Amino acid sequence: MAFDTAGAGVAFLLARVLFGVVLAFTGLNHFLNAEGMIGYAQAKGIPAASLGVPVSGGLLIAGGLGIVLGVYPTLAAGAIAVFLAAATPTMHDFWNAPEEEYQNEFNNFLKNVALLGGALAFLVFASETWPLAANVGI
Repeated sequence: MAFDTAGAGVAFLLARVLFGVVLAFTGLNHFLNAEGMIGYAQAKGIPAASLGVPVSGGLLIAGGLGIVLGVYPTLAAGAIAVFLAAATPTMHDFWNAPEEEYQNEFNNFLKNVALLGGALAFLVFASETWPLAANVGI
């Protein structure tokens, strides 16, 4: 099994907490800074941004907390992966950014790509029994 070695369950829990809390906090920011997030999404040409920002915020909160708690891990990790796969090239299109915004968009693009890799890794392990988790699975 993937979690048979000493400390593997604790390390995996730490990974889940670090990953999931950051995503849940990011989702919370979609509500706390809704006006700014909606304006940014509109500037990027996102249709129905006033609906998309809270929906994506809820997705990030639910997915992040699902990973932290180990609740519906397939759904949680899959939702995060889908969100990141869609949002990364649309919201952080550094190749279209003006010179003064290029580096910030490039950095955010790379961060999201790394997060997508993490979400995919959690998705791979979603069918395993997660140690120290609620383990409600799909």
